[in-house]
Amino acid sequence: MHDPLNILFLSSEVAPYAKTGGLADVAGSLPGALKRLGVNVSVGLPLYRSVKEGSIQRQIVLKGLKVPLADQTLVGNVHATETEDGVPVYFFEREDLFDRPNLYRTAEGDYYDNLERFAFFSRAALLFARATGMGFDVIHCHDWQTGLIPAYLSTLFRADPFFSSTATLFTIHNIGYQGLFPREKLEVCGLPPETYHPEGVEYWGSISLLKAGIVYADAVTTVSPMYSREIQTSEFGLGMEGILKNRTAVLHGILNGADYSVWDPATDPHIASNYDPDHLSGKLVNKADLIKETGLESALLERPVFGITSRLSHQKGCDLLIAILDELARMGVGLVILGEGEERYERALQEGAERYPGKVSVTIGFDEALAHRILAGVDLFLVPSLYEPCGLTQMYALKYGTLPVVRATGGLEDTIEDFDPRSETGNGFKFTPYDSKAFLAAIQRAVDLWTDQETWEILMRRGMATDFSWKRSAERYLDLYESILSATRRF
Repeated sequence: MHDPLNILFLSSEVAPYAKTGGLADVAGSLPGALKRLGVNVSVGLPLYRSVKEGSIQRQIVLKGLKVPLADQTLVGNVHATETEDGVPVYFFEREDLFDRPNLYRTAEGDYYDNLERFAFFSRAALLFARATGMGFDVIHCHDWQTGLIPAYLSTLFRADPFFSSTATLFTIHNIGYQGLFPREKLEVCGLPPETYHPEGVEYWGSISLLKAGIVYADAVTTVSPMYSREIQTSEFGLGMEGILKNRTAVLHGILNGADYSVWDPATDPHIASNYDPDHLSGKLVNKADLIKETGLESALLERPVFGITSRLSHQKGCDLLIAILDELARMGVGLVILGEGEERYERALQEGAERYPGKVSVTIGFDEALAHRILAGVDLFLVPSLYEPCGLTQMYALKYGTLPVVRATGGLEDTIEDFDPRSETGNGFKFTPYDSKAFLAAIQRAVDLWTDQETWEILMRRGMATDFSWKRSAERYLDLYESILSATRRF
């Protein structure tokens, strides 16, 4: 037997310490799943204000780490804690860079020095590993904020014997966030001038840290198989498709997992009645509770009720939803929406709720407990995304016996199989063209089937039995780590 692999996870956000989206969920859940497979995993992220103000116990493990940045040297400290799974977590402290109200931006826009912030984090992580003698087989980097790390290992640290056997994996969570900065800031990155060219970090006259990760890493992954194919096309690649096609031999799609310790109706503390596939009566109790909480008409207990918990944005299909609100009201179904985002969508949905009181409920903001009650209380869950790298809510919905209606894109295509009335196969309802008529037609199919409660319960149980836990995905990552190491050892 060979020694267990040593993996370093580097991410700009990790749940539960710092979170703005799905990236934090992945970086918070996958390391524990890998550890259960016998992998030695460590995690690193910046020491944000949210971490300082949290209740976690941490201690300084390295003081006075010197990190070059442009023409100066910044000094920082490294703190450590441990997760419930026993995974070490390291926080990189530099007060003037990370002690701020938000992770990346204010209401006015991105922080002006985001390049400096994440260049410091990336360089500090490598210097910390060397200073403490923690040799890692693979450094697993996530999104543009860590894109400089593969570039550093291929240039600045290329001749460093400490990193001679270290490989890199770069995961793209959303190709829309590309880490673009003016070319004049190349010096801040600390990269040699020869890296600024079309095969390096140069991107249409700017520097792209996402591109740095893609071109310099030993392998690249996305968060679903379909998304890995989509981003190699002009429709979904957002200008990066040619770069990704050049790396297609080492580009892999590995589906994200769902954390069933949090999302399981059998144990969920946020819902009115726990239930499981053998005791579905609790589902109706939760529906009645949600109808009462959201002010819907009590008659909707006898009709399908749809739910959405989402960021309210163009990407999430809000245009399609708004276009069919009147039709949904005419169909006599209920709709419960929870989310926040672009003001135009918030306003349009609130106007819909005012037009159809008792039929449409809209809550602007995010309420974790209400999100759980919506999944438990509605019959169908809507995810009409324009594009969706992976998506987790459709996985959660299935676990709660709530059938998803999704657009066939990215991870939605990979996880939902369209119901076929002839064979009675499938676990949800899909539509392909990004238009409101196709969306409405899928909803109508779902409403028609809902009247056949015997078949509906079969689909509910099938969804609840579907396993999207992290174990399968972690096994895929472990296989990939080993294949990278066998193919790309640095000497």
